[in-house]
Amino acid sequence: MRTRPFIKMHGLGNDFVVLDARQAPFELDAAAARAIADRRRGVGCDQIVIVEPAANGAADVALRFRNNDGTVAGACGNGTRCAAALVMERTGATRLSIQTEAGVLGARAAAGGAVAIDMGPARTHWQDIPLAREMDTLHLDLARGPLADPVATGMGNPHATFFVADAAAIDLAALGPALEHDPLFPERANIGVAQVSGPGALRLRMWERGAGITLACGTGACAAAVAAARRGLTGRQIAVTLDGGDLQIDWRADGHVVMTGPVATAFAGEIDLDALIGDTAP
Repeated sequence: MRTRPFIKMHGLGNDFVVLDARQAPFELDAAAARAIADRRRGVGCDQIVIVEPAANGAADVALRFRNNDGTVAGACGNGTRCAAALVMERTGATRLSIQTEAGVLGARAAAGGAVAIDMGPARTHWQDIPLAREMDTLHLDLARGPLADPVATGMGNPHATFFVADAAAIDLAALGPALEHDPLFPERANIGVAQVSGPGALRLRMWERGAGITLACGTGACAAAVAAARRGLTGRQIAVTLDGGDLQIDWRADGHVVMTGPVATAFAGEIDLDALIGDTAP
């Protein structure tokens, strides 16, 4: 019987099952990930975060991510903040280096129990996002319904940010799936609709690839902030209000994007993977 302890955490309602595998490594396949993430028969989450030892001592810890549909995610900003908070609490550290598929990221404890993550440099070249063909990433030739002319940004995962007059008026559930799977995005894309609400403020709603609509998306907030600054709509320090709350984004002069926001622990427990997979089998 494969029983694993877990912590259920969230960043602004973007929720995660965090599995600490530093002492007892294990592999989590797509079927097990879907079973854990199932909100009716499993624990329920947007993504699963696995904390592991970093390869060759390249960082303090390493993180792997799976979406709730079982697919692998290359980066997850809020999940990284949650895992960093957990590791810092358990080790007494106030700073961490974290190995991810998107590179080694820096984490630090911030005021009021918040966690700040250096998400690395924003990627703005079409091949680095990636796009299927060469295109101006500041003005993508992409439209669907009321959405048009997005900005593409890579934050360890691909993003398309559409600027709109009223983010709440967009039917993201109807538009998100087709945009996520548009042929322009060979690795699919996260879709954001952003409303400029001031010189340093955005209202953002997110459709995440592999997860659907979420209350918050850390990499999406970073991408939207970079997109707004590139378009000259805001400065480089931006408060991003998502459905679940606020993140502070700083697109530094060196190109790195720092995201700061709160984390919370909901509960802890144990997962019987064999029972879960058996219960969710067709």
